[in-house]
Amino acid sequence: MISKSKIKSITSLKQKKYREKHGLFVGEGPKVISELKQEGVEIHSFFSVDKEKIINENHFHVTQGELQKISFLKTANTSLAVFKIPEVKPVNNNGLTLVLDAVRDPGNLGTIIRLCDWFGVKQLICSTDTTDCYNPKVVQATMGSLARVAIHYLDIEHYLKASSLPIYGAFMDGENVYNQKLQQDAIIVMGNEANGVSESIEKLITEKVAIPQFGNQTTESLNVATATAILLSEARRFTEM
Repeated sequence: MISKSKIKSITSLKQKKYREKHGLFVGEGPKVISELKQEGVEIHSFFSVDKEKIINENHFHVTQGELQKISFLKTANTSLAVFKIPEVKPVNNNGLTLVLDAVRDPGNLGTIIRLCDWFGVKQLICSTDTTDCYNPKVVQATMGSLARVAIHYLDIEHYLKASSLPIYGAFMDGENVYNQKLQQDAIIVMGNEANGVSESIEKLITEKVAIPQFGNQTTESLNVATATAILLSEARRFTEM
């Protein structure tokens, strides 16, 4: 049986301030938990409805009802793990880096992290007002890719000013990306869902690129995660496998 204090402690991790205070985050379901464990993310505590999964003192057998009480999902999976937030790796100034300027939607951020993993982008730089990557919705959307991408939260204006790499930015009025050959040692900047790249960051962009519109001309823009997928695909199109 899970105590009320333990339930309160786990459910508090829905809020960023408690994740930062305790250095913990939650992952749910066998797929997510297995992927994070495989990448070396340390488990603090584990809860499962399957008795066979309980192998040490930090593992707890629970009923489906008890699991629902600590779950952040509408319908709880069969297992939940509380993980220790890993130490942040040093910033790497080589290769292809993605920069996010105030991306707020957890689903978008989770999908973008998964895209970075798919396209071999080892580093994601986020503005300090981008959604926290350990938000439960982000963790679930990454499906384990969270552990394979180095994610940094910092002053992106300062970061971009200090970089000597080409800086591509996604804009509606940019040059057709399909007519470009994007560099592999470069930075790609994606903006906020509603407002795009902020004015201060726009001034630091060395080349504006756009995804051309072929269909309904009344469609205003692409979802930021969808646009990221297209630009990363184009950036990798000339990469030797």
